[in-house]
Amino acid sequence: MATPTTSATHRFPFLRAAIALQTLTVLLQAVSAGLLLTTSYGETLHGVGARVMYGASMLYLLAAVLAWKPGGGPVRPVGEAAGFLALASVQVVLGIAHVPAVHLPLGVLMFGLSLLALARRTG
Repeated sequence: MATPTTSATHRFPFLRAAIALQTLTVLLQAVSAGLLLTTSYGETLHGVGARVMYGASMLYLLAAVLAWKPGGGPVRPVGEAAGFLALASVQVVLGIAHVPAVHLPLGVLMFGLSLLALARRTG
């Protein structure tokens, strides 16, 4: 007799999709950062990508709250999503202020954290 699966992966597909979208947008920001250094349209692409990444971070927080409160899931993803949104906010400020010495390593950290969160929700 098969046992029903009740893991967060199967119960909260919107949360998993939101984390995947966020991870993809952070990766695309790294690509557009390279274009920023090598093309005339890179700055525009990176600026638009920053807005999309920030929106994806807000969507991740919304998905975490919906999975927790009405969905009955754990509260931990809410804290992780709120922390990521805080990092995204700092990242935007550092980008606007042109502080690449902190902006670039923070972007790498954000990608790693987002990948880690995605791995936890899909595994």
